[in-house]
Amino acid sequence: MPLYQVVPRKNDQTSSGLRRLAVFTVMLISMLFSSITFAQQWPTKPITIIVPFPPGGATDALARAIANRLGPALGQPVVVDYKPGAGATLGAAIAAKSPADGYTLLMGAVHHTIAANVYKNLSYDFQKDFVPITIVGIVPNILVVNSNQPIYSVKDLIAQAKTGPNTLTYGSNGNGTAQHLIATQFQMLTGTELLHIPYKGSAPLTTDLLGNQISMSFDASTSTLPHIKAGKLRALAVITPKRSQFLPQVPTLAEAGIPGINITTWFGLLAPAGTPKPIVNKLHNAVIKVMQTPEFKAQLEEVGAEPVGNSQEEMAKQIADEIDKFGIIVRTGKITAN
Repeated sequence: MPLYQVVPRKNDQTSSGLRRLAVFTVMLISMLFSSITFAQQWPTKPITIIVPFPPGGATDALARAIANRLGPALGQPVVVDYKPGAGATLGAAIAAKSPADGYTLLMGAVHHTIAANVYKNLSYDFQKDFVPITIVGIVPNILVVNSNQPIYSVKDLIAQAKTGPNTLTYGSNGNGTAQHLIATQFQMLTGTELLHIPYKGSAPLTTDLLGNQISMSFDASTSTLPHIKAGKLRALAVITPKRSQFLPQVPTLAEAGIPGINITTWFGLLAPAGTPKPIVNKLHNAVIKVMQTPEFKAQLEEVGAEPVGNSQEEMAKQIADEIDKFGIIVRTGKITAN
C-alpha cells in the first residue's frame, strides 16, 4: 500500500474534462467537414438503381426514365439493375444491405408498404433501413381481361366468377403486391373466389394475359395501357377515386358497383439508411429537376403515369400511413406469404 496518494485538485479535473471536450469537438468538426467534402465530390463513379421486378414492367419504365436523365444531370452513369423475386422484397433486401454512400438506390413502390405487413420474416425494415428521396410517379391500376373473353363489364366478370370457385384466374406481381391486395378486397366485396397466380413482375404476367393463360389482372396502366389501345386487352374498370385521364371512357370500380377499393400504385427512389444527408438532398434536387423537364413528363404520359416529385418528409409520411392502412386490410383478408 503506498505511503501517500496524489489526489488531483479540482482545477486538474476541470482541465482534463476540457481537454477531452476539445478533442471530441475537433473530431466532430473533422467528421462534419469530411462528410461535407465527400458530398461535394459525390458522385465520382456510376450509380445503380435496383429495380425489384423483371424488365418490362411499370417499375422498370419509371426507373429507366429517371436513370436516362439523372446520369447527365449528375455527371456519372446511372444504371438499372434488376433483382426480381419474393414480391419485390428480394431487391429491397439487397438495397438495404448496400453501402450507405449514395451509389446504390432502390426504386421502391407501394408493394413494399404492403409487404411490410404480409411477410413476417423480412431481413429489412422498410421504414428504418431506407431514407426516402421522392415519389417519382403514380399509375392507376386497371381491371383488364383478354379481349377474346366474352366479358365486357365488371357485372359480366362477377357473374362468370360466381359460376364456381376458381373459375377465373388472376395474375399479380407476386404475393403481397398491390394487385394481390386489390384482388383480395375485390373477392371479399363481391363474394367471389378467384384463383391467384403470382408472377415475379408485370412483364411475365402480361405475356400470359395476352396469351389467354390467365383470365384477368388488376395491373398498372404502364403495363396494360399499350395493349388496351391495341385492342388486345379490354379494360373493365380503373381502381382510382376518379376516372383516369388516360382512359376517360372506362368507369371506376366504384361506378361499376364496387366501392371501397382505392389502391394507387406509386414508385419512388430510396437510399439505404445512413446515407449522408447532403447526398440525399443532392439526389432529391437532381431528381426533381429531371422530373420537371417536358421530355420526362412526356415519357411518363406515354405509359400512363403521372409525375409526383414530393418532399422527403412527405414520402416518409405516405409510407408510414400506408403501412398502417394496409396492415388492417392484410389482417382482415388473412393475407400471408413466406
